[in-house]
Amino acid sequence: ARKLVLAYKHGRRIALAPLLARLIAARLPPAMGNRVIVPVPLHRRRIWQRGFNQAALLGRQLHQLGHGPLCVDALVRNRPTPPLGGLGKKARARTLRGAIALRPAHAGMIADADVILVDDVLTSGATSTACVHALKRGGARSVIIACFARVLDEARDARRTDSTR
Repeated sequence: ARKLVLAYKHGRRIALAPLLARLIAARLPPAMGNRVIVPVPLHRRRIWQRGFNQAALLGRQLHQLGHGPLCVDALVRNRPTPPLGGLGKKARARTLRGAIALRPAHAGMIADADVILVDDVLTSGATSTACVHALKRGGARSVIIACFARVLDEARDARRTDSTR
């Protein structure tokens, strides 16, 4: 999973998006009611640097697989945040505080919707938590976090310990 994510996200292997999205979709409940797909936002500088938003590409694929309409810019990262790799859970949360908000133009689409929040990897949960708070403040009925991979606390702690040796 780690190799796939790194190839996709940093190796610019965006052709992996359909495969990763199918693997995510296999774990999602069937589409019912007022469902909206929302990718985790990147700050515009990060999009310019990377050339794409990996979560948005996954969201597009989930939309094409029939999991609901995609609202690619429902959330906005209103200020740049440094890469979160290497930061602990509290530092990640502190870095993201106030950085993600619901775009007012999409409030009507999010209100009373069941949102699928899409990202490639869930590490500490800080980014997802910030997104969920913004969506819930905007009136989302529920939020399902849909990601391809999850970093276990033990693995993250072991990598941090290995890098300090």
